[in-house]
Amino acid sequence: MAPVEREAVLVALDVGTNKVVALIGEVARDGTVTVIGKGAVPSAGIKKGVVVNIDQTVNSIAAAREAAERVSGYRIESAIVGIGGNHVESQNSRGAVAVSGPRREVTREDIERATEVARAVTIPSNREVLHVLPRGFVVDGQEGVKDPLGMSAVRLEVETHIVHASATAVQNLTKCVGRAEIKIDELVAASLASADAVLTDTERELGVAVADFGAGTLDLALFMEGSPFHTAVLPLGGNNVTNDIAIGLKTSLAAAEDLKIRVGTADPSGVDKDEQVDVAGIGEGDASSASRYELALIIEARMREVFEKIGEQIEKAGTSGMLPAGLVLTGGAAQLTGAARLGREVLQMPVRVAGPSGVSGLTDHLLTPAYSTALGLLIWGAQTVHGDESRAYESTPGPGVLGRMRDWARGLLP
Repeated sequence: MAPVEREAVLVALDVGTNKVVALIGEVARDGTVTVIGKGAVPSAGIKKGVVVNIDQTVNSIAAAREAAERVSGYRIESAIVGIGGNHVESQNSRGAVAVSGPRREVTREDIERATEVARAVTIPSNREVLHVLPRGFVVDGQEGVKDPLGMSAVRLEVETHIVHASATAVQNLTKCVGRAEIKIDELVAASLASADAVLTDTERELGVAVADFGAGTLDLALFMEGSPFHTAVLPLGGNNVTNDIAIGLKTSLAAAEDLKIRVGTADPSGVDKDEQVDVAGIGEGDASSASRYELALIIEARMREVFEKIGEQIEKAGTSGMLPAGLVLTGGAAQLTGAARLGREVLQMPVRVAGPSGVSGLTDHLLTPAYSTALGLLIWGAQTVHGDESRAYESTPGPGVLGRMRDWARGLLP
């Protein structure tokens, strides 16, 4: 079999609350991604997805970069960087233009002009636009057009989904990545990256919510008719569950995290009320035992709140009852036993826990929900390199390879 010709090498950098992940992937001519390098280290200096200590964050990023470089033998110069934190928000906007040119056919320039008009919405000066994603087009009153290029028209309208974030949070993350000697190809909202890793095309078309439940935050994106229409970040994560266990069982955070992973469940109904678990003491305190049923009740209470908050966001977006594909739960904290069952009970919709797919190579331990954002960033970049038109109007390409490729595709470079 002839070797698959390589089109590009991309780097993904996921700077999370609990870990920093750097992945190096080869993109083939057919758009497939092969992981050739990976580095994952505990993060420091990040709280709820936001930089709180520059030096610690820089050290974590540098350690992940060096680990990925050692495995691959590839020198990292630039990366696609995921961004989260509850400062990430979204809104939808429409833009309309008259179709130019003597033949009155929609050109790429017309689409770009309409998108720029939609982008010109009032956003506070302390916010920075991350994405302007075309959701659909209206050509002379005809709705539901996915790609108007070449169509005869007088008026072109575009509906866009705009994702924006705190300018200072973006600047601090950018500063940390730069000080770790990495240029930023593109900043990508973590929820959209995770969606690329775990959602099917059918789910996107039907209507689906994807929730990346990490250690510090929950990144949520709602899709309908193939496109995102609502994104939000909730300040709730797996660490909240751990904190509740530590307080409820009077133990350390490390012991609480171990209990959560080892014997924790969000489904008390499946636990024997007489079952006991060993609980380490705080400091030099004596170890004790506690009811596993009590542990499950603590976890269930917090997880119920998480799903209720997701339900509030679905209600806020005006799509209650309009997401037949339900909720896809991913992220490290999504692996908690009983989470999907509780989600179905609270939200009254299908809920499944999913890990990333669609990549090959050095994927040992990567094809789990904990790495959905990192692998999703690689897939996002591969789709851009491979010419996905829905990515043609991203607003924050950096000076790296993706920015140059996009500018070339739009005719801005020779």
